[in-house]
Amino acid sequence: MKHIFVLDAFHPAGITLLSKKARVTNWRDPEVGQWVDKADAVLVRMTPINRDQIFSAKRLQAIGKQGVGVDTIDINAAAQRGVRVFTTPGINSEAVAEMAFSLGLAVCRRIARFDRLLRSGVPIVRPEHLGIEMQGKTVGVIGMGNIGTRVAQKWIGAFNCKILTYDPLAPADAWHNMEHVRIDKLDKLLPQIDLLTLHLPLTDESHHLISSKELFVMKSNAVLVNVSRGGIVDEKALYEALKAGHLFGVGLDVFEQEPFKADNPLAEFENVVFTPHAAAGTHETQERSSLQVARQVLQALNLD
Repeated sequence: MKHIFVLDAFHPAGITLLSKKARVTNWRDPEVGQWVDKADAVLVRMTPINRDQIFSAKRLQAIGKQGVGVDTIDINAAAQRGVRVFTTPGINSEAVAEMAFSLGLAVCRRIARFDRLLRSGVPIVRPEHLGIEMQGKTVGVIGMGNIGTRVAQKWIGAFNCKILTYDPLAPADAWHNMEHVRIDKLDKLLPQIDLLTLHLPLTDESHHLISSKELFVMKSNAVLVNVSRGGIVDEKALYEALKAGHLFGVGLDVFEQEPFKADNPLAEFENVVFTPHAAAGTHETQERSSLQVARQVLQALNLD
Protein backbone atom coordinates (compact mmCIF):
# COMPACT_ATOMS: atom_id res chain seq x y z
CA MET A 1 0.00 0.00 0.00
CA LYS A 2 1.24 3.49 -0.86
CA HIS A 3 2.16 5.69 2.09
CA ILE A 4 1.25 9.38 2.03
CA PHE A 5 2.51 11.83 4.64
CA VAL A 6 0.63 15.05 5.39
CA LEU A 7 3.17 17.40 6.96
CA ASP A 8 0.90 20.36 7.76
CA ALA A 9 -2.64 20.78 9.05
CA PHE A 10 -5.08 20.04 6.21
CA HIS A 11 -8.85 20.18 5.99
CA PRO A 12 -10.22 16.70 6.81
CA ALA A 13 -11.98 16.36 3.45
CA GLY A 14 -8.72 15.66 1.66
CA ILE A 15 -7.43 13.38 4.41
CA THR A 16 -10.60 11.33 4.26
CA LEU A 17 -10.26 10.94 0.49
CA LEU A 18 -6.61 9.88 0.75
CA SER A 19 -7.36 7.38 3.51
CA LYS A 20 -9.69 5.45 1.20
CA LYS A 21 -6.85 4.69 -1.19
CA ALA A 22 -3.60 4.74 0.80
CA ARG A 23 -2.03 4.69 4.22
CA VAL A 24 -1.96 8.24 5.59
CA THR A 25 0.27 9.62 8.31
CA ASN A 26 -0.66 13.13 9.34
CA TRP A 27 1.05 15.99 11.12
CA ARG A 28 -0.11 14.87 14.58
CA ASP A 29 1.56 11.45 14.33
CA PRO A 30 5.15 11.19 15.63
CA GLU A 31 5.91 9.00 12.61
CA VAL A 32 5.53 12.05 10.38
CA GLY A 33 9.19 12.83 11.02
CA GLN A 34 10.13 9.68 9.11
CA TRP A 35 8.58 10.76 5.84
CA VAL A 36 11.91 10.95 4.00
CA ASP A 37 12.39 7.20 4.48
CA LYS A 38 8.80 6.08 3.96
CA ALA A 39 6.79 8.50 1.84
CA ASP A 40 5.51 7.79 -1.64
CA ALA A 41 3.98 11.27 -1.58
CA VAL A 42 3.81 14.23 0.77
CA LEU A 43 1.28 17.02 1.22
CA VAL A 44 2.40 20.41 2.53
CA ARG A 45 1.17 23.93 3.07
CA MET A 46 4.19 25.83 4.45
CA THR A 47 6.66 23.14 5.56
CA PRO A 48 9.76 23.49 3.35
CA ILE A 49 11.01 20.57 1.25
CA ASN A 50 14.70 20.97 0.43
CA ARG A 51 17.09 19.37 -2.03
CA ASP A 52 18.65 16.94 0.44
CA GLN A 53 15.24 15.65 1.50
CA ILE A 54 14.10 15.18 -2.08
CA PHE A 55 17.20 13.22 -3.06
CA SER A 56 17.13 11.17 0.14
CA ALA A 57 13.45 10.27 -0.22
CA LYS A 58 13.94 7.33 -2.58
CA ARG A 59 10.25 6.36 -2.68
CA LEU A 60 8.97 9.88 -3.20
CA GLN A 61 6.91 10.32 -6.37
CA ALA A 62 4.80 13.41 -5.71
CA ILE A 63 4.58 16.57 -3.60
CA GLY A 64 1.18 18.21 -3.21
CA LYS A 65 1.43 21.88 -2.24
CA GLN A 66 -1.69 23.62 -1.00
CA GLY A 67 -1.56 27.10 -2.50
CA VAL A 68 0.23 28.62 -5.47
CA GLY A 69 3.73 29.57 -4.35
CA VAL A 70 6.49 26.96 -4.54
CA ASP A 71 9.26 29.03 -2.98
CA THR A 72 9.34 26.58 -0.04
CA ILE A 73 10.02 23.60 -2.33
CA ASP A 74 13.22 22.95 -4.30
CA ILE A 75 11.43 22.42 -7.60
CA ASN A 76 14.71 22.03 -9.50
CA ALA A 77 15.67 19.10 -7.32
CA ALA A 78 12.19 17.65 -7.73
CA ALA A 79 12.49 17.89 -11.52
CA GLN A 80 15.89 16.20 -11.45
CA ARG A 81 14.48 13.36 -9.37
CA GLY A 82 11.34 13.07 -11.45
CA VAL A 83 9.14 14.01 -8.49
CA ARG A 84 5.94 15.69 -9.62
CA VAL A 85 4.96 18.89 -7.78
CA PHE A 86 1.31 19.93 -7.69
CA THR A 87 -0.22 23.23 -6.57
CA THR A 88 -3.75 24.61 -6.38
CA PRO A 89 -3.82 27.74 -8.57
CA GLY A 90 -7.03 29.71 -8.49
CA ILE A 91 -8.54 27.84 -5.55
CA ASN A 92 -7.75 30.55 -3.01
CA SER A 93 -8.06 33.63 -5.25
CA GLU A 94 -11.29 34.95 -3.75
CA ALA A 95 -10.24 34.34 -0.15
CA VAL A 96 -6.87 36.06 -0.61
CA ALA A 97 -8.45 38.97 -2.46
CA GLU A 98 -10.95 39.43 0.36
CA MET A 99 -8.11 39.48 2.89
CA ALA A 100 -6.15 42.06 0.90
CA PHE A 101 -9.24 44.26 0.66
CA SER A 102 -10.03 43.77 4.36
CA LEU A 103 -6.49 44.59 5.49
CA GLY A 104 -6.53 47.76 3.43
CA LEU A 105 -9.76 48.89 5.08
CA ALA A 106 -8.56 47.85 8.54
CA VAL A 107 -5.49 50.05 8.15
CA CYS A 108 -7.34 53.00 6.64
CA ARG A 109 -10.03 53.03 9.33
CA ARG A 110 -7.79 52.08 12.30
CA ILE A 111 -10.00 49.08 13.10
CA ALA A 112 -7.42 47.00 14.96
CA ARG A 113 -6.17 50.02 16.89
CA PHE A 114 -9.66 50.99 18.04
CA ASP A 115 -10.31 47.42 19.13
CA ARG A 116 -7.14 47.37 21.25
CA LEU A 117 -7.89 50.75 22.80
CA LEU A 118 -11.46 49.86 23.71
CA ARG A 119 -10.43 46.55 25.26
CA SER A 120 -7.70 48.19 27.32
CA GLY A 121 -9.87 51.07 28.53
CA VAL A 122 -7.59 53.72 27.04
CA PRO A 123 -9.41 57.00 26.25
CA ILE A 124 -9.69 57.59 22.52
CA VAL A 125 -8.67 61.10 21.50
CA ARG A 126 -10.28 61.41 18.09
CA PRO A 127 -7.81 63.73 16.30
CA GLU A 128 -4.98 61.29 17.03
CA HIS A 129 -6.82 58.36 15.51
CA LEU A 130 -8.51 59.75 12.43
CA GLY A 131 -8.74 57.33 9.53
CA ILE A 132 -8.68 57.96 5.80
CA GLU A 133 -11.40 57.36 3.23
CA MET A 134 -10.83 55.40 0.01
CA GLN A 135 -13.71 56.74 -2.07
CA GLY A 136 -12.28 57.84 -5.43
CA LYS A 137 -8.67 57.25 -4.32
CA THR A 138 -5.93 55.66 -6.43
CA VAL A 139 -4.93 52.05 -5.81
CA GLY A 140 -1.74 50.54 -7.19
CA VAL A 141 -1.85 46.81 -7.96
CA ILE A 142 1.41 44.96 -8.51
CA GLY A 143 0.64 41.63 -10.16
CA MET A 144 -2.21 41.26 -12.66
CA GLY A 145 -3.11 37.61 -12.06
CA ASN A 146 -6.29 36.10 -10.63
CA ILE A 147 -5.91 37.65 -7.19
CA GLY A 148 -4.80 41.08 -8.36
CA THR A 149 -7.78 41.13 -10.72
CA ARG A 150 -10.26 40.40 -7.94
CA VAL A 151 -8.70 42.96 -5.60
CA ALA A 152 -8.89 45.66 -8.26
CA GLN A 153 -12.54 44.81 -8.92
CA LYS A 154 -13.33 45.16 -5.21
CA TRP A 155 -11.72 48.60 -4.91
CA ILE A 156 -13.53 49.78 -8.05
CA GLY A 157 -16.88 48.31 -7.04
CA ALA A 158 -16.84 49.47 -3.44
CA PHE A 159 -15.16 52.87 -3.70
CA ASN A 160 -14.88 53.77 -7.38
CA CYS A 161 -11.11 53.79 -7.06
CA LYS A 162 -8.76 54.54 -9.92
CA ILE A 163 -6.54 51.52 -10.60
CA LEU A 164 -2.90 51.72 -11.67
CA THR A 165 -1.16 48.43 -12.44
CA TYR A 166 2.40 47.20 -12.79
CA ASP A 167 3.23 43.74 -14.12
CA PRO A 168 6.03 43.30 -16.69
CA LEU A 169 5.01 39.68 -17.29
CA ALA A 170 1.30 40.13 -17.94
CA PRO A 171 0.16 40.02 -21.58
CA ALA A 172 -0.49 43.29 -23.36
CA ASP A 173 -4.25 42.71 -23.41
CA ALA A 174 -4.56 41.80 -19.73
CA TRP A 175 -7.56 43.40 -18.00
CA HIS A 176 -8.95 44.65 -21.33
CA ASN A 177 -12.46 44.61 -19.81
CA MET A 178 -11.53 46.53 -16.64
CA GLU A 179 -10.84 50.22 -16.43
CA HIS A 180 -7.23 50.76 -15.36
CA VAL A 181 -3.99 52.46 -16.32
CA ARG A 182 -1.00 50.22 -16.87
CA ILE A 183 2.33 51.73 -15.82
CA ASP A 184 5.55 50.40 -17.37
CA LYS A 185 7.89 51.32 -14.52
CA LEU A 186 7.38 50.84 -10.79
CA ASP A 187 8.92 54.18 -9.85
CA LYS A 188 6.32 55.91 -12.01
CA LEU A 189 3.43 54.16 -10.28
CA LEU A 190 4.46 54.54 -6.65
CA PRO A 191 4.25 58.35 -6.29
CA GLN A 192 0.69 58.38 -7.65
CA ILE A 193 -1.08 55.86 -5.46
CA ASP A 194 -2.88 56.13 -2.12
CA LEU A 195 -2.79 52.40 -1.46
CA LEU A 196 -0.39 49.76 -2.81
CA THR A 197 -1.42 46.10 -2.83
CA LEU A 198 0.98 43.28 -3.76
CA HIS A 199 -0.06 40.15 -5.66
CA LEU A 200 2.97 38.42 -7.17
CA PRO A 201 5.14 35.39 -6.44
CA LEU A 202 8.45 35.55 -4.60
CA THR A 203 11.29 35.15 -7.10
CA ASP A 204 14.85 36.40 -7.37
CA GLU A 205 13.47 39.39 -9.28
CA SER A 206 10.70 40.21 -6.80
CA HIS A 207 12.77 39.72 -3.63
CA HIS A 208 12.80 43.07 -1.80
CA LEU A 209 11.00 44.66 -4.74
CA ILE A 210 9.64 47.11 -2.16
CA SER A 211 12.63 48.44 -0.25
CA SER A 212 13.79 51.82 1.04
CA LYS A 213 13.86 53.62 -2.30
CA GLU A 214 10.39 52.41 -3.25
CA LEU A 215 8.87 53.15 0.17
CA PHE A 216 10.08 56.72 0.26
CA VAL A 217 8.88 57.35 -3.30
CA MET A 218 5.36 56.58 -2.05
CA LYS A 219 3.23 59.33 -0.53
CA SER A 220 3.88 59.90 3.15
CA ASN A 221 0.24 59.03 3.92
CA ALA A 222 -0.01 56.00 1.59
CA VAL A 223 -1.02 52.51 2.72
CA LEU A 224 0.87 49.30 1.91
CA VAL A 225 -0.78 45.86 1.86
CA ASN A 226 1.08 42.58 1.32
CA VAL A 227 -0.70 39.21 1.16
CA SER A 228 1.75 37.61 -1.29
CA ARG A 229 5.11 36.64 0.24
CA GLY A 230 7.07 38.32 3.00
CA GLY A 231 10.32 38.57 1.07
CA ILE A 232 8.80 40.92 -1.47
CA VAL A 233 8.91 43.69 1.15
CA ASP A 234 12.21 44.52 2.81
CA GLU A 235 11.12 44.55 6.46
CA LYS A 236 14.21 46.41 7.67
CA ALA A 237 13.53 49.17 5.17
CA LEU A 238 9.86 49.17 6.13
CA TYR A 239 10.80 49.54 9.79
CA GLU A 240 12.97 52.56 9.00
CA ALA A 241 10.24 54.14 6.91
CA LEU A 242 7.66 53.73 9.67
CA LYS A 243 10.14 54.94 12.27
CA ALA A 244 10.54 58.12 10.19
CA GLY A 245 6.75 58.58 10.23
CA HIS A 246 6.41 57.64 6.59
CA LEU A 247 3.23 55.85 5.40
CA PHE A 248 -0.21 56.08 6.96
CA GLY A 249 -0.15 52.39 7.75
CA VAL A 250 0.60 48.86 6.64
CA GLY A 251 -1.34 45.58 6.45
CA LEU A 252 0.75 42.40 6.42
CA ASP A 253 -0.37 38.79 6.14
CA VAL A 254 3.11 37.51 5.25
CA PHE A 255 6.57 38.01 6.71
CA GLU A 256 10.21 37.43 5.88
CA GLN A 257 10.45 35.02 8.81
CA GLU A 258 7.46 32.83 9.49
CA PRO A 259 5.74 32.05 11.71
CA PHE A 260 5.49 35.63 12.93
CA LYS A 261 7.10 36.27 16.31
CA ALA A 262 6.01 38.86 18.82
CA ASP A 263 9.52 40.34 18.92
CA ASN A 264 9.35 41.32 15.25
CA PRO A 265 10.43 45.00 15.27
CA LEU A 266 7.39 45.96 13.19
CA ALA A 267 5.18 45.03 16.14
CA GLU A 268 6.04 48.29 17.87
CA PHE A 269 3.98 50.32 15.39
CA GLU A 270 0.29 50.94 16.10
CA ASN A 271 -0.43 51.62 12.44
CA VAL A 272 0.56 48.12 11.29
CA VAL A 273 -2.11 45.41 11.14
CA PHE A 274 -0.96 41.79 11.16
CA THR A 275 -2.63 38.53 10.19
CA PRO A 276 -0.82 35.15 10.41
CA HIS A 277 -0.48 34.17 6.72
CA ALA A 278 -4.19 33.49 6.90
CA ALA A 279 -5.41 34.99 3.63
CA ALA A 280 -6.50 31.59 2.33
CA GLY A 281 -7.88 30.61 5.74
CA THR A 282 -11.55 30.12 4.98
CA HIS A 283 -13.58 26.95 5.38
CA GLU A 284 -14.50 27.00 1.70
CA THR A 285 -10.97 27.46 0.39
CA GLN A 286 -9.42 24.92 2.72
CA GLU A 287 -11.94 22.25 1.79
CA ARG A 288 -11.57 22.84 -1.95
CA SER A 289 -7.79 22.97 -1.92
CA SER A 290 -7.47 19.95 0.37
CA LEU A 291 -9.59 17.88 -1.99
CA GLN A 292 -7.75 19.09 -5.07
CA VAL A 293 -4.31 18.27 -3.66
CA ALA A 294 -5.54 14.85 -2.56
CA ARG A 295 -6.91 14.07 -6.03
CA GLN A 296 -3.71 15.24 -7.72
CA VAL A 297 -1.51 13.05 -5.53
CA LEU A 298 -3.76 10.02 -5.89
CA GLN A 299 -3.63 10.42 -9.65
CA ALA A 300 0.18 10.69 -9.59
CA LEU A 301 0.34 7.44 -7.59
CA ASN A 302 -2.13 5.76 -9.97
CA LEU A 303 -4.65 5.42 -7.15
CA ASP A 304 -7.48 7.48 -8.59
